[in-house]
Amino acid sequence: MSAALSTPPVRVRLIGAPTDIGASMRGASMAPEALRVAGLVPALTRLGLDVRDGGNLQGPPNPEQAPHQGYRHLPECVQWSRAVYHEVSETLRSGAVPLLMGGDHSLAIGSISAVAAHSRATGRDLRVIWLDAHADFNTPDITPSGNLHGMPLAVLCGQGPEALRHLASPSQETHALQAHELRLIGVRSVDPLERHFVHAHGLDVFDMRHIDEHGMRKVMEQALMGVGEHTHLHVSFDVDFLDPEIAPGVGTAVRGGPSYREAQLCMEMLADTGRLCSLDVVELNPARDIQNRTAELVVDLLESLFGKSTLMRTRP
Repeated sequence: MSAALSTPPVRVRLIGAPTDIGASMRGASMAPEALRVAGLVPALTRLGLDVRDGGNLQGPPNPEQAPHQGYRHLPECVQWSRAVYHEVSETLRSGAVPLLMGGDHSLAIGSISAVAAHSRATGRDLRVIWLDAHADFNTPDITPSGNLHGMPLAVLCGQGPEALRHLASPSQETHALQAHELRLIGVRSVDPLERHFVHAHGLDVFDMRHIDEHGMRKVMEQALMGVGEHTHLHVSFDVDFLDPEIAPGVGTAVRGGPSYREAQLCMEMLADTGRLCSLDVVELNPARDIQNRTAELVVDLLESLFGKSTLMRTRP
């Protein structure tokens, strides 16, 4: 009697992007190493995943300059975004799940541009779950700072410099993301002009008041409605999504975020879909952390995102 064929383990490739080029303060460049020290590789390996650490990408250092024509460090951000775009594209083509370890949230321009191009090339629907305290939908005309980590969603939705909007090709006709492909969860800090811009583009935002009124379970059910077997699910996890009482190691902390259990439920319900295909983890700032506590919490949450379950309940 022949042995039953076993399913090969899911392959996950870690991609370090040690830069804080788009951030308001230094420190996020140390995050990839902090996640490694917190035990990310062995934690995911214990779940039965085939985890490979691809090391760190190389890019320009932070020049710490003032904004120029509404942007801080645009040329450097373009270089980092292109490096991320190519590495995430190659990882997706290989059939592995790219786990981008930022770095600041401007890196999502590169990763999600690659994910969107791959989804369209393979005929899959795209759903991006953006976990963040901020809307990240500023433009050079309305930004109070010029920091590109406050602009990635606007760029991905077609509002920004061509060099970032068209990473796939200069002749690219469409921008990476359409509003219906995106869900923002946990938002609680939005600049006044940015708020109007978000409404004008019709983004689906589940802010903290919505979570308070309806609960994380209902929010995740709404955010994941329509996700199915033909969906590429991408999670962009800004660590400041979490309440700073449990996650102090971020550069732009905002009180009133999800609790530990709310965050765990969010990750567990994302895992329940079985559709996670790519992931960003950004804005962890070890310089603001306490004995790597936030990095350890992030590893804990990523275990749930990749399918860790309690003793009393199995995954559907």
